[in-house]
Amino acid sequence: MENHQRPIILSAMQPTSGLTIGNYVGALQHWVKFQTTHICYYCVVDLHALTVRPNPNELRESTLDVAAMYIAAGVNPDEHTVFIQSHVPAHAELSWVLGAYTGMGECMKMTQFKEKSEKHSETIGLFTYPVLMAADIILYDANLVPVGDDQRQHLELARNLAERFNHYHPNTLVVPEPYFPPVGARIMSLQDPQKKMSKSDTNQKATIFLTDSPDDIRNKIRRAVTDSGTDIRFDKERPAVSNLLTLYQVATGKSASDIEEHFTGKGFGALKSDLADALVELLRPVHERYTQVRHDKQYLQGVIRQGAERAHAQANTVLRRVYDALGLVRLRNE
Repeated sequence: MENHQRPIILSAMQPTSGLTIGNYVGALQHWVKFQTTHICYYCVVDLHALTVRPNPNELRESTLDVAAMYIAAGVNPDEHTVFIQSHVPAHAELSWVLGAYTGMGECMKMTQFKEKSEKHSETIGLFTYPVLMAADIILYDANLVPVGDDQRQHLELARNLAERFNHYHPNTLVVPEPYFPPVGARIMSLQDPQKKMSKSDTNQKATIFLTDSPDDIRNKIRRAVTDSGTDIRFDKERPAVSNLLTLYQVATGKSASDIEEHFTGKGFGALKSDLADALVELLRPVHERYTQVRHDKQYLQGVIRQGAERAHAQANTVLRRVYDALGLVRLRNE
């Protein structure tokens, strides 16, 4: 297997419903930091999105939206690889191979399969989703994969499949290691602070999207629920206020003690006003860069074309290694 001077990291997001402030805090900001220490592959996983049968026009536009947002958040496509999953056929090819090494019970026990099957039709796509995710990771010899709590099972399956394949065909695949971001902000719904902020929430007032206008942000913060009581402080028994303070901490970088001191003697109106101002300023450069990139169709197409070429070259290197290990016949000019 090829040796790299820097470790490889792969991460991806689905192009459904738009990215949120939670995606920015929990993932995109970390992605930008990884660029100085890792070889980075950042993918828009449009094939995964097919499991919920999205509207074709909406999928097409949202895929480009997410790719543009990666760049707007600070990912440098000149030095790292931004690409769309369906542009690299090796993802589907390796998924089929790995499926031959996956037990039925391994997929059946996946929590996300059970949850999503209740919301959508129970399909083979939902069932084998984790196998395709394993292929996404393994194709790039990824050493590290950033994962949240909801993806721990999937990453563990990817590790198991790589190890299982290597058992039968030694030293073929890199076994990925999980990367759990440092404990940080967990952004909750503005309308129900007991649940995580989600881009799929049917209540649009509950979620701040990275594409929201300043007026949208101010209106959503103004309508955010609060707890009983009047003092403004971090308190796990008052999740609504704590969530707003967490957002303020994310937007300003101030310590919890400084924030509580700042709001001493002030009411919820002041908290919401200051928070809205801080979020608008935090997201202003991201929104401006996003608008620029998204409207420059030639530039964006160039980025994803270059990304496809880079990703294709790397993925095919691994796929050929796998096919050789399996004994599949290659054409002589390959």
